[in-house]
Amino acid sequence: MFYYFIVSSICNLGNRQTSFLSILIKVFIMKTESIILNLLLQVAKTLKVEAIAMSGSRTNPKAPKDEFQDYDVVYVVEDLDDLLADLTWLERFGKRMIEQHNVLDHRHLYLMLFEDGNRIDLTLCPTEYIQEWVDSEADYTVLKDEKGLFVPYSPNPQRYWTSPASAIEFDKACNEFWWVSAYVVKGICRKQLIYATDHLYGICQQELLKILAWQVASDRGKVDIGKNYKYLFQYLPKEKEKEFSALLDFSNIENLTQSLFATMQLFHQEAQSFAQKMGFNYDTEVAEKMIGYAEERRCLK
Repeated sequence: MFYYFIVSSICNLGNRQTSFLSILIKVFIMKTESIILNLLLQVAKTLKVEAIAMSGSRTNPKAPKDEFQDYDVVYVVEDLDDLLADLTWLERFGKRMIEQHNVLDHRHLYLMLFEDGNRIDLTLCPTEYIQEWVDSEADYTVLKDEKGLFVPYSPNPQRYWTSPASAIEFDKACNEFWWVSAYVVKGICRKQLIYATDHLYGICQQELLKILAWQVASDRGKVDIGKNYKYLFQYLPKEKEKEFSALLDFSNIENLTQSLFATMQLFHQEAQSFAQKMGFNYDTEVAEKMIGYAEERRCLK
């Protein structure tokens, strides 16, 4: 009755709500976690899978729970070629909206997004290469393993944790940041937006995130900042996330240039503060020279 009331109310708002209505209906019919897990076990039984394990955020009790969490599952199989010969059994999981198939060493990975919104990332792994899969994951939960195939292996739940930095690691991060900043300057001067953006976000700003993560670790010890720093800002003041997010406008050369200088200033500020706190050496001369190098390029003004 409650669902009927909501759907009826949206319908009365007019045709422009049609797309939202369809999304809402899909949410209501989205398979629950228990249904998906039972389905994974049933399909595995039919295929005579030797063992099943699940990794990813659904095995992490601290991870935020929402509809976008994937089901990262591995089927450990005796005869991989037999399963690959006929993949029609994948249809039992539901109607796929889009999918990808990747080969990782000796494993086959099927990424599937279903029309109800659920996503399953299913790995087919030969029994003799379980170590490959274990090494590729952080933590995991064994769902079925009657033969004890996973017994010799241990998960690494701290794979994406950050430890306090050493002086050498800090020096290397600073050198990498300032060295690559020159590539960003070159890309901007040549009006190569993609090249400059790739180096600014893909390298320089990643080094900035690393410094911020080390700041957290210096206070808390080894800490779980998640893959791609996704939990980092949970440990920092809200202003830090706003400050970093403001750096992410690469829509044109002017905005990219502003982002570069703001990133340089923020990195310089955070690195100095961190070095002072930890008693590390920070080469302010190099930093100031690289900022000056960028400012001297006429094309950046």
